[in-house]
Amino acid sequence: MYLLEHDAKELLAAHGIPLPLGVLTDNTGALASLPPGPWVVKAQLAAGGRGKAGGIRKTATPDETRAAVADILRTRIRGLPVRSCRIEQQVNAAAEAYLSLMIDATRAGVRVLIAPRGGMEIEAMATGCGLLRSAVCDPDAPAVAACTRELCADLVPPLRTALAAAGASLAQPFFDYECTLLEINPLFVRPDGSWVAGDAKMITDDNALARQGALSQLLQQRADTYPEVALKRCYGCDYVVVDPDGEIGLLTTGAGLSMMLIDELRQSGLRPYNFLDVRTGGLRGDPARLVHVLNWIARGPRIRVILVNVFAGITDLGEFARLLLAALEQAPRLRAPVVARLAGNGVETARSVLEAAGIAVVTELGAAVARVRAHLGAANAA
Repeated sequence: MYLLEHDAKELLAAHGIPLPLGVLTDNTGALASLPPGPWVVKAQLAAGGRGKAGGIRKTATPDETRAAVADILRTRIRGLPVRSCRIEQQVNAAAEAYLSLMIDATRAGVRVLIAPRGGMEIEAMATGCGLLRSAVCDPDAPAVAACTRELCADLVPPLRTALAAAGASLAQPFFDYECTLLEINPLFVRPDGSWVAGDAKMITDDNALARQGALSQLLQQRADTYPEVALKRCYGCDYVVVDPDGEIGLLTTGAGLSMMLIDELRQSGLRPYNFLDVRTGGLRGDPARLVHVLNWIARGPRIRVILVNVFAGITDLGEFARLLLAALEQAPRLRAPVVARLAGNGVETARSVLEAAGIAVVTELGAAVARVRAHLGAANAA
C-alpha cells in the first residue's frame, strides 16, 4: 500500500520520528488548527513529482495558505485528482539529505541508500554527481543501523551524525510496518546534528495487512482514500480502474497476465477500463466475488464490452464458466456483451456451458481482440 505522506508521517510519529507539525485538510475552511507558521502546503496523493507539478507551495500567511489549498485541490498530478493537502511547518536553517530503505528481493536483504544532498530529481542528480551511496544488509534493524553508519562514515558532521541517527531510528518502523520502501527526501539536517523527516514515502506489503493492526485500522477509517487496497482486503482480489473513460471491462486472473493484456489492448488502440486479478482459485464454488467485480465494472460510464481472459492451471474452467453465468444473472446493472478467451484445464466444458448461453469462447488472444473490436464498432455505430 502506497501511503499518503500524511498517513506515513502519522505512523512514523508513533515511533518517535522527528517530524514537522502538520494537519490534513480537504477544504479551505478547515484551517483553524494550523501549527505555527510559516507553512508548506503539500498535495496528498500516491505519486511522486508533486513539487515539479506545483503540488507543494510555501506560504507565509493564513490567506496565502487558504489560497494555496484551494488551488492545489483543483489540480491533477500525473492524472490523479488531489483530494487533500497536508499543511505543515516549514523547516528552515537546515541542509537537505536523502535516506531510503527498500527490500532488495534479489539479494534477500535491505538496500540502504543515502546521499548528502536531497530534493527533487535526487536519483539522477546524486548518481550523476557520484553522491548516492548504496549497500545491501541483512533484514534486521541492527544491520540497517550498522550499514547506514558505514555508508556515511566519511561524511563531515553534522551530516554523518544525522544520517547515522536517522538510519537507526527509521529501521524499526520499516520492519514493524513491513515496508517494501521507506524514503525520506528531504531529510533536514540542522547544524547541531539533529534531523527532521521533511517528507516520507512509505510503501507497505499488502499481503501483511492481516497482521498489521495499525495499517488495518487506517484502512478501515480511510477506505475512500485507499479504495483498491480496501477492495482487496474485503474481497480477496486486486482491482484498479486504469482509465475512467475506458470502454473494455476486464475480468481476468493473474497479475502479470492482466498487465500484459492491458498493454496489448492499448498498443492496439483500445481502451481497457480496469486492471483485475480475480484469483479464480479463491472462488471456491461461490460467484459472489465475480458479482462484485461485474458490479464495479458496471460503474464505468463508457463500458461497451466485457473481455474475460483466463488461462487456467488448477482452476476448472467448466466450474468457472458456470460461476460466470450465475454472476452475470446477479449483476443486472451490467449491460454489455461478453467476449471470453479461455485456455487450459476444462476449456471444452466451459465452451459448451458458455456457448449454450450465447457467449462464444475463443482460445487465442488475437481472436478475442478482434471480437472486442467488432463489438465496439457496433456499439459506437448504434
